[in-house]
Parts: sequence; C-alpha cells; structure tokens
Amino acid sequence: AGTAGHVRRLALIALFVGFRATHAAAEPAINVSSDTMTSEPTIRAPSYEVVRGQVIAWAEERGGSSISRSELERLWPKRPTQPIVNGEMLERLFSTLALADKRAADLVVRCRAPRTEPRLPDVAWLTTADVPAIERNHLRLLYGRWLSQERLYDESLDQLALLAPADVIDPATLLFYQAVGHHRLLHKSEGLAALDCLLDDTADVPRRYRAVGALMRSDLSALDDTTLDHVARRMDDVRRRLELGRAGKQVRDIEDGVIASLDKLIEEMEKQAQQQQQSSGASPQGSATPMDQPRLAAAHGAGEVDHKRIGNTSGWGDLPPKEREAALQQIGKQFPAHYRDIIEQYFRKLASETPPR
Repeated sequence: AGTAGHVRRLALIALFVGFRATHAAAEPAINVSSDTMTSEPTIRAPSYEVVRGQVIAWAEERGGSSISRSELERLWPKRPTQPIVNGEMLERLFSTLALADKRAADLVVRCRAPRTEPRLPDVAWLTTADVPAIERNHLRLLYGRWLSQERLYDESLDQLALLAPADVIDPATLLFYQAVGHHRLLHKSEGLAALDCLLDDTADVPRRYRAVGALMRSDLSALDDTTLDHVARRMDDVRRRLELGRAGKQVRDIEDGVIASLDKLIEEMEKQAQQQQQSSGASPQGSATPMDQPRLAAAHGAGEVDHKRIGNTSGWGDLPPKEREAALQQIGKQFPAHYRDIIEQYFRKLASETPPR
C-alpha cells in the first residue's frame, strides 16, 4: 500500500507540473494601464540636492576617507548638465560608497555582475556600529537586489525586509524587490502590502516597476493555497531551491507541505468520485427493478455453432519462406534489432502449435 501510494503521488506530481505549465501558457495576458492614483502619494524620493548634501556630509563624517573633493564633484556636481533620475542617483551612490571602503568596492563589483561562484559575499560587517546608516542601508539594498536577480529570494528578503522606504534614496526600487521576493515565495499578505505601497503610495515609480507590479498584485490577489496552482508553484519553488544547491530543512519542510496538500487533494478527489459513483448508481423512478433471486435464462437453442474452415491442418500460423523473410526485413527497418528475434520466436511458436479443428 505504501509503494502504491508513493507511485500515485509521483504520478500526480507529474500531472500537476504539466497542469501548471499548460495553465501558465493558457493564462490570458493582463491589460496593464497607467492607472491614476486615487490619493496623493505619501512616499517621495529625495531631490538631487538633498541626496548630494547627504553624500557630502557622509564623506566629511568619515574623516580619513579616500574620496577626494574632485571625485565628489565629478559624481555629484553642484549643477548637473542634465536631470538625474532616481535610478541614476542610486547607481552614483553605489559608486561613491565603493570609493570609500574596499569592502564596499568588492561588494559593488560583485553585485554588478552575474554570480559565478556558489559562495555568497560575507556582509556581516554591514551590521557593525561603525558603518554609517547611509552606507549600510544602500549596500544592503544593492546586495538584496542582486540576490533577487539571482533567484535567491530568501536571502534577498533577509537584506531588504527590515528596510523602510525612508531609509533609502530610491524607495521604489526597495519596494519593488521586496514585492518580488514575497511574490516568488508565495507570501500573499506581505507581497500585497509591498505592492500597494509601491503602486498607490509612491511617487515617480518607473514604468517597468509599475507594469510588473500591477501583474504581481493581480496574481497574488487571486492566489488560493487550496488549489492545484498553489501546489504547482510550491513544487516550482522546491525545484528552484534544489537547482541552487539548497537542500536543507527548509526545503524538506516545503516538500512535506506539498505531499500533505497532494494527499488532501487526492482525498477530496476520491470523495467526489465516490459521490458521483453513488449518484450514478441510483435507480431512477420508473426503471426496472433487479431480480430478487438469480436464475438461469430459458435456453431454446441446441448449443451448437457452425464450423468454419480456417486453413489447412498443417503449417498453422506459418508463412511461406519468401514472405516471412520480407516481413522480417520490414521489421528490421522500422524497429530496433532485438525486435527481429522476438518476431522470429513468435513465428516459431505459432508453427509449433496444434491447429484448431
């Protein structure tokens, strides 16, 4: 019974994975429009002048910083020739932080390229008291964004979950990657909270964040943890973790949860099948009732059948040598070589059988 149950689960897992792939391919595209905000946004990124003042104050606070005044003026000119948007300001801040600290420089270089080694950077130094808040918060944002892009959503949220929009100069980027992590890990309430904050309360959200955020919010709003879709997503998450070399207790717990959900769904399907069987087996009104006692039907025939001539009494099941060889050659063209031996054995067995009378 245990083996049969295990096989049944494996078959259903394969079925559900196929269902997920088909379901995802068949889902209609969601029409995303630039919706207007119903209220005035309460979260705004600081202006360039404010950020420049914070950066200069941070550099002066460091005292022995290796950042020269000329480098600061190059990255943060008092009067930039062109407007600098939030995303560009964030990248300039990362470059500025890299100039002041070798550890920060190594992290910035690492997070601007794809992951090439399984071992993650050691960022424990970011939690020490001697690291200023502007450096700590924005390097955690950089690292968390990179982890999310590398599909390491648990690790990404470890860096981003405790940051608030007021802690960084680009709140839209923070909220977007928080939402991505919660969405991918099926954290419905947390993901919707981040997306509502991003889409409804934040000003100047980049178009790409708004479009993808609207899709994620629609998807999370319809998420139901009792459906096959939810089970398939958790199975996808297990596969992602295993591909990334994550096979610890957390993955086993997710696997156990998937099996429990499958067992529950199987039980519900079996109950529905039994109910349908019982309802289809009920006799409708006016139908004939079954016999109360079994009895033989009246027999009127002699119980004989006509004999048919089906061939000679010798060579039953055998083919003429020429036709047999042609058949074997045809089999050799269409099937693997070992099929020829099987067919030859079949012919020999037919030839040795006693023909019917």
